[in-house]
Amino acid sequence: MKIAISGASGFVGTALRDTFENVVSLSREDFSRNRIKEKIKDCDLVINLAGAPIIKRWSESYKRELYNSRIDTTKALVEAMEGSQVKHFISASAVGFYPEDKACDEQKCPDPAEDFLAKICVDWEKEALKAPVDTAIVRFGIILDRNGGALEHMHLPFSLGIGGPIADGEAWFSWIDLQDLIKSIHHIADNRLTGTFNATAPHPVKNKDFTKIFGKVLHRPAFIPVPKFVLRLIFSEGAIVLTGSKQVYPKNLLESGFEFDYKTVEECLRKNYP
Repeated sequence: MKIAISGASGFVGTALRDTFENVVSLSREDFSRNRIKEKIKDCDLVINLAGAPIIKRWSESYKRELYNSRIDTTKALVEAMEGSQVKHFISASAVGFYPEDKACDEQKCPDPAEDFLAKICVDWEKEALKAPVDTAIVRFGIILDRNGGALEHMHLPFSLGIGGPIADGEAWFSWIDLQDLIKSIHHIADNRLTGTFNATAPHPVKNKDFTKIFGKVLHRPAFIPVPKFVLRLIFSEGAIVLTGSKQVYPKNLLESGFEFDYKTVEECLRKNYP
């Protein structure tokens, strides 16, 4: 297959791009200069990963960038597919779609939360589903890999023995190992699946349990709590990404025959920090 990937230079895109043979990378310049239709016209599959990084301080202008970088890119891709050879579209979303503190899979919680993250996800998915081809929506959990994402931010304080739970540690943490995320995208592509899929490991954990396991893997104490207000000082409204509680299960992936290599967070962390 010939595959086009938007966001191919990002954390997930770089890892994914290296696992396919015939890849067209779509850059910001391609979108700004209206090159998309030409670049994807003879592709079989389009994978949409574009979007500004979510773990960052949110000003009002950055919130607009978070939103527009996802919605506008998706609109442009969908429009460019008209008259192309594209047969399948895989578009990212996030578990930010789901309400807080509820056990959710794709069927159990059809209604989204009512915060800004959920609005992004709802509008992002709505644009993707306008594509004139078979479409799969993949809602990412927190992606774990030592070379990027959340683990890269967390490793230093934990390795120094000053890591700890956020507030009371009761918030749920829905995660996926990067290797399993890449594998799940291949599974969806190879089987030309459609519908919505939660890209989360089958065993989400509470923040306090994640903290305890991470400390054990690194052979460091991990008991100094991080108050929510400290994260709000650092990330402003963006702290919700770290303090929110999402208990999400990958029902559709499992029912489609997908098998995770890293089902528990301890397996994932020990792979990343042997």
